[in-house]
Amino acid sequence: MSRRITTLLLLSLIPMPALALGDAEAGKRIVMQGNDQGATACVSCHGADGKGNPAAGFPRLTGLSDKYLIKQLQDYRRGTRRNPIMQPIAAALAQQQLLDVAAYYAGKAPSANAEGTPPDAGRTLALRGDWDNTIPACVSCHGPGGRGVDPYFPALAGQHAGYIQSQLEAWRKGTRHNDVNDLMRVVAERLTQTQIQAVSEYFAAQPAVKPEPGAEQ
Repeated sequence: MSRRITTLLLLSLIPMPALALGDAEAGKRIVMQGNDQGATACVSCHGADGKGNPAAGFPRLTGLSDKYLIKQLQDYRRGTRRNPIMQPIAAALAQQQLLDVAAYYAGKAPSANAEGTPPDAGRTLALRGDWDNTIPACVSCHGPGGRGVDPYFPALAGQHAGYIQSQLEAWRKGTRHNDVNDLMRVVAERLTQTQIQAVSEYFAAQPAVKPEPGAEQ
């Protein structure tokens, strides 16, 4: 069986959720001001433009789909994804507010944020994988150009290199485990530190692409 067919069969086993219905304007108010119920303004960490803060470890949110953002916020709320900053914020959001915030960020066009020149090793790993070590190409799950596949595989293009690297290291160490079917944990455990850095830098150097509202990417 070919590698592509194996990947497609694996993805077909993952259940897909219903489309999200969020109000971007209502989400904007929460993003800018918080909700007065314990959720602080998103811009205080992720910036007014949603580009994040790489020095502080806060990721870019523009360029991510609403369905992926909803899943992550729900995982924070349930405790299946742990973060001392995000867990109380997610818990303070009502379900509709969660949908609204996701709709706001998904509707914003990501501004240019390419970082540096991608290393050849990172390009090879992202586009072809390292099958000698049973590592599939990143794009086989994260989609062409790393644009993401809803709702489990986020867009990687244009995300900060340091953030991608920190998440790969978290999966490898077992401190993050909200990936579907343990796919990321298994892949991360097979990556060397050099490979993690290279593939993180590769995706950070790619232009972010705005997700299409309501469409599977």
